[in-house]
Amino acid sequence: MTSRTHDMVELIRRKRDGGRLDGEEIDWLIGTYAAGRVPDYQMAAFLMAVFLNGLDRAELGRLTAAMVASGDRLHLEGLSRPTVDKHSTGGVGDKVSLVLAPLLASVGACVPQLSGRGLGHTGGTLDKLEAIPGFRSDLSPSEVRSVLERVGCVICAAGPGLAPADRKLYALRDVTATVESVPLIASSIMSKKLAEGTAALVLDVKVGSGAFMRDLDRARQLGETMVAIGTEHGLRMAALLTRMDEPLGRAVGNGVEVEESVATLSGRGPKDLVELVVTLGAEMASLAGLEIAATADPKGELRAALDDGRALSVFREMVRAQTGDPDAPLPTARHRTLVTARAPGFVRAMDARRIGEGAWRLGAGRTKLEDPVSAAAGVVCLRRSGEPVEAGDPLLELRSDEPGRLGPVAEQLEDAVEIGPDPPAPRPLVLEVIRQ
Repeated sequence: MTSRTHDMVELIRRKRDGGRLDGEEIDWLIGTYAAGRVPDYQMAAFLMAVFLNGLDRAELGRLTAAMVASGDRLHLEGLSRPTVDKHSTGGVGDKVSLVLAPLLASVGACVPQLSGRGLGHTGGTLDKLEAIPGFRSDLSPSEVRSVLERVGCVICAAGPGLAPADRKLYALRDVTATVESVPLIASSIMSKKLAEGTAALVLDVKVGSGAFMRDLDRARQLGETMVAIGTEHGLRMAALLTRMDEPLGRAVGNGVEVEESVATLSGRGPKDLVELVVTLGAEMASLAGLEIAATADPKGELRAALDDGRALSVFREMVRAQTGDPDAPLPTARHRTLVTARAPGFVRAMDARRIGEGAWRLGAGRTKLEDPVSAAAGVVCLRRSGEPVEAGDPLLELRSDEPGRLGPVAEQLEDAVEIGPDPPAPRPLVLEVIRQ
């Protein structure tokens, strides 16, 4: 980092007026902000200028590199397996990481999955895994490497030393109405992944009512931007744009999603979840250069690893390595109620956002990162799109330890499942694939 001092007001003014910053200026900006020498009010003004005017490719690459350089990096060199990771932009019922990491490890990859917690209607991978009694997600860098060597995968929190500038910027964006900026989203995600030290990365960019990106064009822009950043920094990259108008699988919550993940790892998963897992897994296997990528049917090989117990065995080993008990019963909610169909027909649509918000209000989610979450609360979708129903048939099962939450959420979800006289036309789960 440069030691030269710059005028913060001038940098804000230039970006406000559509100008650009050079690399040294960006290094100074991020380094001094991470060190606490640029106040939040000035960085907030700069973020708004970026929100309004964007960043060019050179600025974006340098911003991402500066955030990586603000802290430590995981050192994964010398591991006995090729490293590859997956990042999802978040959705409802998205328990893919719980299945995908052990699945790829079972066929020869090393998967360092640094994950986060849920906010609002989207769940967090760490919240789900911590429903398993004893599971620990706060591992040191040496522990991460040790679990990777022994098991082949780890799912844990990013330590405070990884891209600390991004952590400060993320919190500031949240309170300055600058969260939706594509360059700021892309640099935030990619700085953490670059600091993680993986050699290859597949992005699952969710699109639809239950996703952060509801518009296909903006989702495409985000995917292309992140692939470009990763490629520039030496990662092997791909991004899949996947549909998130309905919950993925049947379970939405924490413990209920672990239960469904274990079923999927045992060869009994819902069709949409399995299809997405093996599609992402085949892309990851290709980028990592795994042997199965050269077979005639990589997806079939991955399905076999689910069906024959290999992936489940790795999952159980990972849970034990992170001090969890894979045989312990998962928490179960003390109270339940049903949302039922008011007319016969076929399930035509399920509103992912509303169902995710319902699980959040039942206790499975949080408003602020420091809020506690319930391991037992959630929603189970008893019917899915295309399935026939009769009047009075159960559609959703709501679970909570607090009975006072059930009635209001049931009322809010009465219209979350659309019933019509005909089944809906099939829609693809994977909308586009972006490769470097």
